[in-house]
Amino acid sequence: MQTRQDIEPGLLPIFRLYTGVMFALTALGVGEALRREPRDYFAVFICAICGCLFIYLSWKPIERWLGKRWLPIALYVATLGPIFADVVSNAAVIRSGSADPTLLDPNRLYLWMLIPMLLVSAQYGWRILLVFNCGTALLPLLLALPLAYWLDYDALIGTSLVRLLLYLIAGYVVMRITSASRQQRRELAEKNAQLARYASTLEQLAIARERNRLARELHDTLAHTLSAVNVQLKALDVLMESDPAAARATLEQTQALTRTGLQEARRSLQALRARPIDELGIGLALGELARKAAERAGLQLTLEVPAQIDGLEGETSQQVYRIAEEALNNIVRHANARHIAMRWAQHTLTIRDDGAGFDTSASPNGHYGLVGMKERAELINADLKIDSAPGKGTRIQLKVKA
Repeated sequence: MQTRQDIEPGLLPIFRLYTGVMFALTALGVGEALRREPRDYFAVFICAICGCLFIYLSWKPIERWLGKRWLPIALYVATLGPIFADVVSNAAVIRSGSADPTLLDPNRLYLWMLIPMLLVSAQYGWRILLVFNCGTALLPLLLALPLAYWLDYDALIGTSLVRLLLYLIAGYVVMRITSASRQQRRELAEKNAQLARYASTLEQLAIARERNRLARELHDTLAHTLSAVNVQLKALDVLMESDPAAARATLEQTQALTRTGLQEARRSLQALRARPIDELGIGLALGELARKAAERAGLQLTLEVPAQIDGLEGETSQQVYRIAEEALNNIVRHANARHIAMRWAQHTLTIRDDGAGFDTSASPNGHYGLVGMKERAELINADLKIDSAPGKGTRIQLKVKA
């Protein structure tokens, strides 16, 4: 079944408006056409054709029933109707013996063929347009052959040839414009589909990265805590009967370890739930993040981050925040540092510590989250540089392109 997407946009409203307006105009003159002698049957036929076409184009059940044949039938009627009306009205005028030239005008088909020709040009290709124009030029001549004795047949031939030439030129121009517009819509639809697929891929990639980050987060908090608690409980089982004092001390250590793990789990859940950037802005959020990390690990903090940072919006600010969060978490868990420093200057975030450091040439340990930080930096087209060496601390530098 032909759908509205198969029909050139705007064609149906124009077609319906054309038939409605022409029906209204011709209906105003029908009374006069029937009162005059001889009667102007052409106006009567055209009024009936336009009225029927308007109803046909406005009745949805007919469109659904006919499917792909619906629009071609309407164009056939709009094209052939005026031609047959012209021949029949000419025959009636000749039979009445009238010599009124207005009733035998060979040029009146110009108007009634123009709109159907433009609609065919917009909807179909060059081959259909050529058949349409040749057919509408030849058919009136063939139908008028029995009336050639009474008509100015040479004038009729000239009119048909001129109309054929003009309609071919006008139709070709309309067809080229419509084809270019159709090609642009097709390319736009393809680009939109590509963007949709790209957005879906990015979404899946972001989800996968976030799952990896959550896996690292849970591994470095809950997994470590539960593993340590398990070791402590085994020791407690051994010491419970042989050394009650040591068993009590182990129990206290286990309780302290459990509380620490619970605090870490709550902190991780709070970080996932909250969106501090939306509430504070990226500058204040980074400062709060650094202060909490220093307080949690008992570290000295040097903070040089302005409260307001311009140029970081949306996804970029989120990724900068998450990279800083990962870097600070690594310092707290693994660096054994005494001092950390965070600085923002010239679109560059720098985080330093004086901790144990590591060998950057070796395979990165999963605890450091380096892979996730690099992935986030690539996601916002930023440059991430990590300088570290055993015993010399670590410097993380994230340069965001303006």
